Amino acid sequence: MNKNINLIYSSNHSKIIDRIIVNKRFEVVKIINDQIKKYSIDDVLDIGTTADSENKSSNLIVKNLENIKYFKSISDQEITSSFFEKKLKKSITGNFSKNEINEFASNLVISNATIEHVGSFSEQRKMITNIIDLSKKLFIISTPNRFYPIDFHTKLPLIHWLPKPLHRKILNFLGMHFYKKEENLNLLGKSEIKDLLNVKNISYKIAFIRLFFFKSNFIIIGKKIDREI
Repeated sequence: MNKNINLIYSSNHSKIIDRIIVNKRFEVVKIINDQIKKYSIDDVLDIGTTADSENKSSNLIVKNLENIKYFKSISDQEITSSFFEKKLKKSITGNFSKNEINEFASNLVISNATIEHVGSFSEQRKMITNIIDLSKKLFIISTPNRFYPIDFHTKLPLIHWLPKPLHRKILNFLGMHFYKKEENLNLLGKSEIKDLLNVKNISYKIAFIRLFFFKSNFIIIGKKIDREI
């Protein structure tokens, strides 16, 4: 990687980015807690739990929810934390049996910063379909806005606004071989999110949080059609 690009990944820069992410995730926590109170929810299923315990931002949202008594997790990682009552190691883009749905279905299903890492548009749609099936009352999905000026994964400005094939070629040129792959990073804009949600009879709204006047993250709050948001 070019030395100038490598400077972007200094430890101090990463700490600043992580501090920003932590602050933004607490804003997401507030939005979710408001919904928990509104619908008197006491159980939650977290989709995409990470095994990482080093970064302060990791699993921050699920661990700061209020009035929740029962925590479950579905992740493609091995989650050893006793924080969760039930854990299932499985990809959220896979097929779920009736028994798995019955065991892990929850009044609230949340997924933070995961849908942009599951692969293609069809895999993202499969993830949303599964989340709806696993939700008894409410589901909340948060994801970065593709059209925020900086991508906090690569920490590079603007190039993620380019057509995705060109964006991936530039990442490859810069030596960012992990993020050049669609299965590792597939950012979404608002119109793409709306297309993904056109899958089942649901009602939803798309909220957002801002960072430096721009919409940095979208928060999808959805229910099945027989219930209004």
